[in-house]
Amino acid sequence: MKLLAGIDETPHTVPHHMQVYFMDTQIWYSVYSTLYDGVIGAFDRLGEIRTLGMLRSRFQSLPGAFNTYLVPSDRSQKRGFSFAKRFAEITASRRSEAAKFAQLWNEVICSFREEDLISDREMDLLLVPYSSDPGLKIIQWPPFLLASKIPIALDMAAQFKSRDSVLWKRICADEYMKCAVIDCYEFFKHVLSILVVGDNEKRIISIIFKEVESSISKNLLLANFRMGPLPTLCKKFVELVEILKDDEPSNKDTVVLLLQDMLEVVTRDMMVNELRELLEVGHSSKDTGRQLFAGTDTRLAIAFPPVVTAQWEEQIRRLYLLLTVKESATDVPTNLEACRRISFFTNSLFMDMPRAPKVQKILSFRFDKSSYVVTPYYSEETVYSKTDLELENEDGVSILYYLQKIFPDEWNNFMERIKCKKDSEIWETEENILQLRHWVSLRGQTLCRTIRGMMYYRGALKLQAFLDMANESEILGGYKAITVPSEEDKKIQRSLYAQLEAVADMKFTYIATCQNYGNQKRSGDRRATDILNLRVNNPSLRVAYIDEVEENEGGKEIYRIILPGSAKIGERKPENQNHVIIFTRGEALQTIDMNQENYLEEALKMRKLLEEFNGQPGFLSG
Repeated sequence: MKLLAGIDETPHTVPHHMQVYFMDTQIWYSVYSTLYDGVIGAFDRLGEIRTLGMLRSRFQSLPGAFNTYLVPSDRSQKRGFSFAKRFAEITASRRSEAAKFAQLWNEVICSFREEDLISDREMDLLLVPYSSDPGLKIIQWPPFLLASKIPIALDMAAQFKSRDSVLWKRICADEYMKCAVIDCYEFFKHVLSILVVGDNEKRIISIIFKEVESSISKNLLLANFRMGPLPTLCKKFVELVEILKDDEPSNKDTVVLLLQDMLEVVTRDMMVNELRELLEVGHSSKDTGRQLFAGTDTRLAIAFPPVVTAQWEEQIRRLYLLLTVKESATDVPTNLEACRRISFFTNSLFMDMPRAPKVQKILSFRFDKSSYVVTPYYSEETVYSKTDLELENEDGVSILYYLQKIFPDEWNNFMERIKCKKDSEIWETEENILQLRHWVSLRGQTLCRTIRGMMYYRGALKLQAFLDMANESEILGGYKAITVPSEEDKKIQRSLYAQLEAVADMKFTYIATCQNYGNQKRSGDRRATDILNLRVNNPSLRVAYIDEVEENEGGKEIYRIILPGSAKIGERKPENQNHVIIFTRGEALQTIDMNQENYLEEALKMRKLLEEFNGQPGFLSG
């Protein structure tokens, strides 16, 4: 009898290699978390705007997003599930809401220019008009959305042979082209109304515009006017706008000739039928023995140069861009950092966030600029000196040369901002040298860079307080009119400027814990002077430091606390932060290290962040 030993092999339902995957739950967790986070991210609208192309396609939603999340509202916030993030459309009739969007957007774009991320031309392309004409029935979009629309519309009209309604339907198929056409036409009328002051000339222009608008209302524009000479008329108008942009009084004769040429193009080349009223006015001008628009010594026909205001300059620059930019402005802005920041900021507006309270109702918060005792602040610069900029390392490369090669576009924008064409021109004036020192310092790990970033909170609070407190006429007048007040407004305590300053001071204080500042003052260290200059230029900045002497040498001392012994007994950062906490007030405290900065567009969301901690006084954010 034989004994057989063996193992009964039962067939497995799961292969051996699959058992390994079931045993490793981490892999399944990774798959699950990826799918779950992807679904949640899609529903929360993460990545709504990732590129400039997506920004252009969703730009019409931005005014609604701005006013929903960055402007306080008494309406309750509706929360619920939706596949699409839609905001109330801002129409031309809601001018106040459109103006609020313009203030916020333009301040962000101007901060880009101050940081030299964009050029003057790019800034003009990105700005929204601060105050629009109440007669306009459209929203005035920034020129980078309307670029090349006018040249395309001119070519379309010049070659069109069908009915008016068909031509207008094709123009309206592109919302931005429609806005550009109406915008340019209305401002064309505005420019002529400002320039032309002679009675006969004003009457002729009024008759022509009346005929044009009557033909448009009756769908007879193509029947009463030839569109072929329209590009010629536009070319003459562009030359006129160039002269108005340069604002040279010696070009008055050229302006007269251009106006005469434009009138001749309209009356002789474009109008199909002669108007009896125009003939009568023309005969009366001949009887006086002078040419139209020429005027006399006693009676002016044109007011040139016109009265130049900030609004007039802005409108002329905008009109010139609309008429002359023939290529699509898809690469505006060209700076990669500007593209990243503007995409990130606009994308964040499509996420669910708490509603913004009014500035007066937010928590009071203080910022502690934390630096290590001894090492970080001792070894790091406040603002680079002139010698530091030219000092070469062992490879023969200076800091200035290195940054010029790393940031070539920002360097060109900086040169344009200080109006220097050659590098050698910078060293000719002390003001330019100071600007250069700051330009380099703001691209390094310096105290100047961190303070500039944190002080954006004060600017954001003032802007938001303006939108909360200003009436409709002040909002339509623009935030810039308030930020550059007259001497009388500065003295009046109840002026809006004084109220904005008071709100900003009440809600924000920034303390730099420069523990060695006292020793630096006594030794005459350049860094102490740089810190003093930063305090002068930033009114909300305070400096907390440890000193071993009793007398106060310069500066306004607010608090003094006697220490029982040496403060340098523990770890450097905690003791530095503990040293400054006794000088802080308010309900919230944030600590910021030397290697951090901030942006204005992100500072606009601070009061929304504080809403997350509402009802929790005494919290610390680091």
